[in-house]
Amino acid sequence: MWDLRILGPVELFAGERRLDLGPAKQRAVLAALAVDTGQTVPIEVLIDRVWDETPPRTVRNALHTYVLRLRRLLETLDDTGVRLEFRNGGYALRADPERVDLFRFRRLIRRTRGGAEQLREALGLWHGQPLAGLRGEWAAQLRDDLEQQRLSATLTLAPLELDLGTPPGTVVDLLKPMLEAHPLVEPLAAVLIRALRADGRPSEALAWYRRTRDRLHDELGALPGPELEAAHQATPPPARPANAPRQLPLDVRGFTGREAELSRLDDLLEEGDGLVVAAVSGTAGVGKTTLAVHWAHGVRDRFPDGQLYVNLRGFDPDGPPAAAAEALRGFLDALGVPSQRIPADVPAQSALFRSRLTGKRMLILLDNAADAAQVRPLLPAEPGCLALVTSRASLSGLVATEGARPLRLDTMPGTDGRALLARRVGDRRIKDEPEAVDRILTACAGLPLALAITAARAATHPHFSLGTVAAELDDARHRLDALADADPATDVRAVFSWSYRTLDPATARLFRLLGLHPGPDASLGAVASLAGQTAAEVRPLLTRLIQANLLVEQPAGRYGCHDLLRAYARELTDRDDAEEERRAATRRVLDFYLHTALIGDRRLYPNRTKRHFAPDPLVGGVTPEPLADLAAAQTWFAREERVLRAAVDLAAATGHDKHAFLLPWALATYFEREWNERDWIACLNIAHQAAERSGDRYRRARTHYSLGYAHRELGRPSEAYEHLVKALDLLGDDDTTGENAIVLLNLGTTARRLGRHDEALEQGRRAMEIYRTHGDRPGEASALNNIGWVHVVLGNYAEALEHCRLAVKIQEEEGNWTGAAHSWDSVGYVHHHLGNYAEAVTCYHRSRDLFRDQGDRRLEAIILTHLGDTHLAAGDPPAARDAWRQALDIYEEIDHTDSEEVRAKLRDDLARVHP
Repeated sequence: MWDLRILGPVELFAGERRLDLGPAKQRAVLAALAVDTGQTVPIEVLIDRVWDETPPRTVRNALHTYVLRLRRLLETLDDTGVRLEFRNGGYALRADPERVDLFRFRRLIRRTRGGAEQLREALGLWHGQPLAGLRGEWAAQLRDDLEQQRLSATLTLAPLELDLGTPPGTVVDLLKPMLEAHPLVEPLAAVLIRALRADGRPSEALAWYRRTRDRLHDELGALPGPELEAAHQATPPPARPANAPRQLPLDVRGFTGREAELSRLDDLLEEGDGLVVAAVSGTAGVGKTTLAVHWAHGVRDRFPDGQLYVNLRGFDPDGPPAAAAEALRGFLDALGVPSQRIPADVPAQSALFRSRLTGKRMLILLDNAADAAQVRPLLPAEPGCLALVTSRASLSGLVATEGARPLRLDTMPGTDGRALLARRVGDRRIKDEPEAVDRILTACAGLPLALAITAARAATHPHFSLGTVAAELDDARHRLDALADADPATDVRAVFSWSYRTLDPATARLFRLLGLHPGPDASLGAVASLAGQTAAEVRPLLTRLIQANLLVEQPAGRYGCHDLLRAYARELTDRDDAEEERRAATRRVLDFYLHTALIGDRRLYPNRTKRHFAPDPLVGGVTPEPLADLAAAQTWFAREERVLRAAVDLAAATGHDKHAFLLPWALATYFEREWNERDWIACLNIAHQAAERSGDRYRRARTHYSLGYAHRELGRPSEAYEHLVKALDLLGDDDTTGENAIVLLNLGTTARRLGRHDEALEQGRRAMEIYRTHGDRPGEASALNNIGWVHVVLGNYAEALEHCRLAVKIQEEEGNWTGAAHSWDSVGYVHHHLGNYAEAVTCYHRSRDLFRDQGDRRLEAIILTHLGDTHLAAGDPPAARDAWRQALDIYEEIDHTDSEEVRAKLRDDLARVHP
């Protein structure tokens, strides 16, 4: 069993053994992943957490190194359920959250208001200052947040211990260190004074009272509050009012999840006795009211003077938002003000409301607010009161002027969604149909309202299988129909419409067009191109959509919304926008991705052939990303990978065949280097279908060639050979472009892998002649290199060395560094077989450096494997082991099948050392 601790120094234990987590930055990477266990943390967020705003130039390489080391360390744990994965432009620590002390602590304090035993267990998890030894703004902020949660748990536990008869000296020992750390927290001092008096230590109690009183005066200019004075005078706290209003709606039975958000709301209660305003915002159906009501029920005992509630109807479909006067009259009535004494105008009503709260501790829940202006007259001014506001709007005005604490509520993670379904339909049905549950969770996009509707349907039709329910949701275009309901409050489409109706025409148009975007999120440039506008014109529209919680701004300047909102936007654009406008928007966004991808491909592979495949000119309103260098291109492809894959499907589905042909071609280099076999082949098949529809023989030949190349690299030489022969047949002998040379070149390589060496030599020579005829020197060098490889296989090392050395010379003269890297590998391989190990090592280092500079990690791993083989043959097992481990790290990162071959080499090496 393993445990990861961050409530103190960051430590990883395997049983009783503490593992070495390496330097501080490496420990910070693990901590930055651990706080979001189970969730993908984008690379940009990780960098910001670990390096703040001053990361080094090589920060991505450093992050990659730390991740690989941590992954290797986690693999040593007996528990195979823990792993570190790369997913969608980020990393995720996949593990049982219960093995992370932070999650156990939060679960215990969340679920046990008033439960002393579990609070003791929660506080017992602490073993020092959280994240001890880690520097930076993120670590400091998290440390402060966690200390506040610890303080809150201590303040809840200490009075309970006294009431339960726990020896008061034990309570004193619990409280003293906390008051040393938080000397101005009066409730902490008050309960310590009570404990000291109960323990027969009145003089010490008096000393702590005076010490706290003096600190309050010197640092805050304040006098002790009623609670501290009552503890000092040994008088009981004021009695709870018998007629206090209790207006909270019913709590949700079986509330599930939202642990982090509930903890953040808990933290607000520990900010002292000042007035606190919390603003909970989020998109329609995300569960804002449910969360607020559940939390309010949990803390109502902290507000003995009562709780007020009003639905402000900010997005009600049946009428305008509630007037402030209406809400204030309800509040004043609940506070016992006779109707004849309630003033007529809102300012006077608001003043009377605030005066009636004097000296009280009350919770005011302002639900479903339209905007900040509607809320302001309803805010208390009395320290000790808390106003909790929910709204689909972001309420940034309250944050700016009233100092409201914002809490944005996002969609539910899968674990919480699964738990919600289990509570509603029963664990047995969930366990019996796990695949159907996964489909339901995907279709509902983490939206609690959609999950609740689906669960209700399953619960009221127990004879339905969950597979039947999932099938109703599978069709994205009709998913909202499956989530329809006679009650508008529980009809997903109707609930969305209440937010959409508040948008101005330009913002509403942009929201509709986002339904045409091919992926779940988009950059500013992609959104601008979709709309046919400049970035400056689109930015304020995006801001309005974010404020309306119809869109979320994500890390790295991306914008997105959950799948159900995208489906709603698609419905709207199909209904309200002309087909011509929709097609123009689709063409613009496809142009953006195609032209940017072509720029990126040129950065990844500057010498890649580009004959006959120029795109059509850009349409108006499209501005591709410039992608200034290789690093920018790699970052862009990684960030846009899912969107680009969806763009290929969109191009094919909407009849944009040239885009459907060119996009896969532009993506092939990236897919190969990342070893994304599934998308590489799938996109090439789509390109092939588009080429067949075009009837253009060059396009058809190119897709057969590309499929042949991909299948060969993926270990399927027979399929590769068939495609390459078809490509050659389509080009014919009358090809005047030289296009058949690259096909012959790869046909020769494929023949060699099939063991047909004579044919391999022949095809290599034919390709070389065509390249020479067309003056293509890099192509000629590639043919020389291929011929040299065949001679290596045949054992003709002298001839092989001659061909491969000449290939290196030509490639470097022409600046074709990809070709040069391949040829250096070939020369190194020949030297290895000639027994010239030092020369081979030099060649491999040169090849590896070139592939690394180009970002081709798969080929870098291949060279490292060759390098390890040479070190072993030269009698240097440690150097061999180091090279193989580096290769294995890369193979595992890109999920390459050759990883098993390298593991076998390492196992054999270990067997040699420990026979």
